[in-house]
Amino acid sequence: QSLTPTDQITGLREEIRMHDRRYYVDNDPIISDEEYDKLLKKLEALERANPKLITPDSPTQRVGGTASSDFKSVRHALPMLSLDNSYNADDIVSWGDRVKKVLGDKKASFSIEAKIDGLSLSLTYENGTLVRGATRGDGKSGEDVTANIRTIRAIPLKLNTKNPPKLLEIRGEVYMEKAEFERTNAALRKEGKPPFVNPRNCASGSLRQKDSRITATRRLRFFAHSFGRVEGGDDYPTHSGFLTACQKLGFAVTEVRKRVSSIDAVIAFYEEFRGKMESLAYEIDGLVAKVDSRDHQAILGQTNKSPRWAMALKYPGKQATTLIEDVNFSVGRTGTITPVAVLKPVFLSGVTISSASLHNFEEIERLEVKVGDSVLIERAGEVIPKVIKVVKHSGKKKILPPKKCPECESPVIKEDGMVAYRCTNPSCPAQLERAIFHFASRDGLDIEGFGEVVIKQLAGKRLKNIGDIYTLTKEDLLKLDLFKDKKADKLLQQIEASKKKPLSKLLFALGIPQVGEKTARDLAAHFGHLQKLVDADKETLENISEIGPIVAKSVSDYFSSHGAKNLIASLKEAELNFEEPRDASPSGGALSGKTFVFTGELESMTRGEAEAEIRRRGGKATGSVSKKTSFVVVGTAPGSKAKKALKLGVTTLDEDAFKQLIGS
Repeated sequence: QSLTPTDQITGLREEIRMHDRRYYVDNDPIISDEEYDKLLKKLEALERANPKLITPDSPTQRVGGTASSDFKSVRHALPMLSLDNSYNADDIVSWGDRVKKVLGDKKASFSIEAKIDGLSLSLTYENGTLVRGATRGDGKSGEDVTANIRTIRAIPLKLNTKNPPKLLEIRGEVYMEKAEFERTNAALRKEGKPPFVNPRNCASGSLRQKDSRITATRRLRFFAHSFGRVEGGDDYPTHSGFLTACQKLGFAVTEVRKRVSSIDAVIAFYEEFRGKMESLAYEIDGLVAKVDSRDHQAILGQTNKSPRWAMALKYPGKQATTLIEDVNFSVGRTGTITPVAVLKPVFLSGVTISSASLHNFEEIERLEVKVGDSVLIERAGEVIPKVIKVVKHSGKKKILPPKKCPECESPVIKEDGMVAYRCTNPSCPAQLERAIFHFASRDGLDIEGFGEVVIKQLAGKRLKNIGDIYTLTKEDLLKLDLFKDKKADKLLQQIEASKKKPLSKLLFALGIPQVGEKTARDLAAHFGHLQKLVDADKETLENISEIGPIVAKSVSDYFSSHGAKNLIASLKEAELNFEEPRDASPSGGALSGKTFVFTGELESMTRGEAEAEIRRRGGKATGSVSKKTSFVVVGTAPGSKAKKALKLGVTTLDEDAFKQLIGS
């Protein structure tokens, strides 16, 4: 009896998932890459012929269309903490003594594993299906990189179990093997692009690509290393047992790991492994020791920054002691102020080091570091050195956040709930290139042809602020590389057309902190005119539906700044549209009373453009699926919303059906 398409598709999916586990988890592939690709193509053909059988966890759904140009912020349900460091056996003994003192007569065992030099990631599974991937960020909030992590074949889209927990959060590290790093850099050099400095930077840059198809070409990998949370499943009483369970669920775990029964055994493993890091296929920056019992972990607890039950075991080969002679402040492309220690020059890892990152002012407070202190610095993976700890408190000058930006002397603020201090001037030279690129982007004022190459040639020279875009002449453009009459005329036409964009697009284009596309639309719809928004105080903003106190303060602070006032004045002089068009009959549109939810990526338009089409026709776009939802529009690489729609009986539309609907 011949198999049905459902049976064939189910069988192929299980076979491909098995080969993924053999390759990434067991490190024991049993077929060639060519044979694997044939299986995948066979599955793709079957799914094309039977589109109703496509599911979000199918191996064919790893790579979708272009990801969002801005990664949305995700609040971690439980903080992703950093680890305290040790650098020798004495440090490890001291940590062991602290553990013993807290646990009393409860004897601790320890789990040791490699400390992967990659990018920390949180993976959330609902009923066994991957629904979200988020970076660590500041530990409290990270970036939603779901579309990109789906391309990593070492990350299962579906857990390898018939009885998955209702919710499971796995934490681990995205990394790139050394051989893949060399291959990627060779390809970049061939294209005339700058190579990455080290595998960690390459992994980080690859994961944060705007186009998930680029991420897919980089062959990233993932090791599970930490428990996040679970609902409706095993609680995993020990960390070593949790790692074993991760393997059974389909995750790769570092082969460098061991469970031991004493702190002396931890030290023995630490000494035994010294010098073996270079033999691994991937970069690590030491080991991690964890109290194995999760009950014991709960007793030990954590500080605001680190768990008391875990310690990073570093090797001192790339550390040196030196003196902090001064502190400079670097301004990032988003206005973030980073303190940089000016060091008494010291030779380390083959080069002379004269500066090191202090990360942020919370880290300065934690280290209790001052100018004049002797500090231990570390250079890991050939990246910018960082200050690890104070060796001798001999300094007297406190390191305080600057009140004015070192680049433009505009006021510096610390936003509520945020770690970083930030320059408030949108025209700050240090931020200008990125600000202009965002302003002219497709989701901003959509100035086609005003890309990075053009901006780099103009920013800081002909363009001193965003408003200068509207003073550009044909003569200015003809001085740029590869510009002729036709190209210059076309760009000037695009610049002129951008003046007519609605207020919601302008608000998003301004790059106001905390204001994404949806918030920009909400503000534009409420106020109708930019001047009314500029005149609104914080309390007025807080009273708007869906505008919380953090967003209200950010918007109020932005429009109160001297730089923003100058920018708005220049845009007014250039005669940009400051109004949001009112729908003449919002209740009488073709989609009046209809609610839409989007999942996955659309190919012919951005999600923002699709939502705008819905609003023009009197409909509404929301972010969550309920019984009241009218339609769920399913693009490529859809998330859990597609399954929820089927469960609730909500009508789903593919992109073609959606376009037909709005076309009607």
